[in-house]
Formats: sequence, C-alpha cells, structure tokens
Amino acid sequence: MLTENIKLLFRLFWQPGAAMGAILDRGSLLFACLAVLAVSLLHRTAPGFSFYTPLLVLAAVYVPGVLLLGALVGRHGDLASVFRRDYSAMLTCTAMAWAAANLPLVAAAWVLPPLLVLELAAPVTLYFMFLMFFAVRTVFAAGSGAAIAIVCLSWIPLVAAAFLWGPIRYVLGWLASPFFLLFAYFYLGSEIGSLGTGLRRWQHFRRMLETAAINPHDADAQYQLGLIYQQRRQVTEAIQRFQNAVAIDPEETDAHFQLGRIAREQGRLKDALAQFQTVIDQNDQHSQSEILRELGAVYLAAGQFNDARQFLEEYLERRAYDPEGLYYLGQALEGLNRQAEARQAYKRAVEAVNTAPRYRRREIGRWGRLAHRQMRKLP
Repeated sequence: MLTENIKLLFRLFWQPGAAMGAILDRGSLLFACLAVLAVSLLHRTAPGFSFYTPLLVLAAVYVPGVLLLGALVGRHGDLASVFRRDYSAMLTCTAMAWAAANLPLVAAAWVLPPLLVLELAAPVTLYFMFLMFFAVRTVFAAGSGAAIAIVCLSWIPLVAAAFLWGPIRYVLGWLASPFFLLFAYFYLGSEIGSLGTGLRRWQHFRRMLETAAINPHDADAQYQLGLIYQQRRQVTEAIQRFQNAVAIDPEETDAHFQLGRIAREQGRLKDALAQFQTVIDQNDQHSQSEILRELGAVYLAAGQFNDARQFLEEYLERRAYDPEGLYYLGQALEGLNRQAEARQAYKRAVEAVNTAPRYRRREIGRWGRLAHRQMRKLP
C-alpha cells in the first residue's frame, strides 16, 4: 500500500489525469495527509507557520470551498450531499496534489537561497492549480470548462481565510489540540467518519467491478468500467473497456453506442457510423432514440446534410423538445440553404431550453446559446 501510494504521488508529474483516477481508485487519505505533513515539516521557508498548518487549511478551508463551488458552479448536488459523497475523495486528491506541487520547492529550499526559493512560489501555485484541474474533473466527473471555473474560483476561500487568519489560526490551533481530538473521537466520531464513506464506498465498488471483469463472460462489468473511464476523460482506457465488452457480447448495444460517440467526438466518422449502424440494427429506440440524433450528427459532420436532416427529423418526431437535436437540425437545414426553416429550428431549440426545468438548464443550456448565436448570423 505504501509503495503504491508513493508511485501514485510521483505519477502526478507525468500523467496527472490518469494519476488522479488511480488515486481515487486506490489512494489512501492517511498517506495523502502524511505526505502533506512530511513536505511541510521539510519546508524551510515558511516561518511563523506550524508544520500542520497547510493540512489544516486544505482540510478546513480549501477543500470545503472547492466542494461549495462544485455545488454552486458545477451543479453536482446540494452542499450536504456533495460533502458526504466527495469530501474524503477531494481531500485525498487535493493533498496529493499539494504534496506533489511543493516537493520541488522543498528540494530547492535545501540548496538555494531563501529569496530565490520565494520566487518559485508563484510557479508552484500555478502547478498546484494545474493538478487541481484534474482532481476536480476526476472527483466531480465535470467537464473541462466547469473544472477550470471551479479551480479559478477556488482562491476565494483562501483569500477570505488570509483576511481572517488571526481567528482562524486560533480555531485551527484548538482543532489540532489533543483535547479536541479526544473529544471529537468520542462524541463526533460517527459524523466525522461518515465524511470518509464516499471514498471507501467508491473504492469498494471499483474493486468489485475489477473482480467481476476477470470473468471472461461478464460484458457488463467491462462496460461499467468503460463508463468510469469515460467520465474521467480517460478515453483510451474507456475505448479498451467498451471493446472488451463488445468482444464478449456483440449484442452489448450500450458499448457500441459509447464507442460510436467517442469516435464521433474524435472525428473518426467512418468508425462512428459503423458503430451507430450496429446500434440501430439492434434497437432503433436505443437511449430514448438518441441513436437517431447521433447518426444525424455524424452525417452533419460529414457534410451529408440531407441524410442528417432525415435522421434528425425522425428523431424529433419522437423527442420534439430536445435542444441538441433541434440545433443539429438547424445546422443541417442551413447546409441545405433552407434559411427560414433553420431559423425556426434554432428558435425551437432556444424555447426548449428556456422552458426546461431549472435543474436541466445547466446541462442543456449550451445548445440554446449556440442556437441563439446561429439565429443572429442568419440573413
């Protein structure tokens, strides 16, 4: 366990995305906290701070701030559920990121003058934010835009803590005292322990999936692992798992569908069309008929506007208020020089977003914005 966690820590330097995924799967919160304490203890350029201060700031200020931003900006659930589900996972990834980012600074502090070491603080901070981008994207399964927004705003709780550092330092000193720790253990142990259940449950679930994936006849386990990698943007691993599922069971329609979506996003239109054709042959109503929309998007990307229009119109007969499908239809109609009909499709896409339930607008809002932008370009 110790050796594996050390490898994960150093893996952050050359494979940050994959390393964050592995930390979430196999990392230890205890090791991550000890790594922060060890780096802080070795740091020679932080006078006036106790060696445990960085860990307390991360645990009590920075990570709660990131979780709050995840709830507000990323819309990943209400704050209470986000804390219960993601606190331990985010603290583990954040602590590992902080330790990795500060390791070079610690090494420099032992050989360089203090003033020169202080000049390295800004690059270290930027590198920590770079690693936090992968941490946020991995833990929240967030898109790149949302992850960038959360990381860029995560300095706000630190600035607030800096202004209130006097009372916060006093409180953190109490939190680190043996008397409080003893009290917390006896009276708040169950509540504090519940913050770690999210990471433990996730790692247990992942181990069960890996065990099931050993079975050469279990296509669903391979598919579920593929979804995990896909959410983390680890596309190569996701493709491999989906291909394993299809090799085990050619009738695994979901795996064909995801392989087609990945191929379309990567611009491999011929591969995407082959996968989607398999899906539509097996079930033309797959994923609430989204297979028709995906086929329309492939033909649209290929410049075959009439074929795209046919599939998209058939899709919208089944799901008339899907803004993504309406936007694609507008694009296809534009390609056919049917400007008035394209404008109507874009208008319907904007209306579909505006009339959707509030909890869905964050997810589908981009299609309304794109449609509105295209309407303004039409003559």
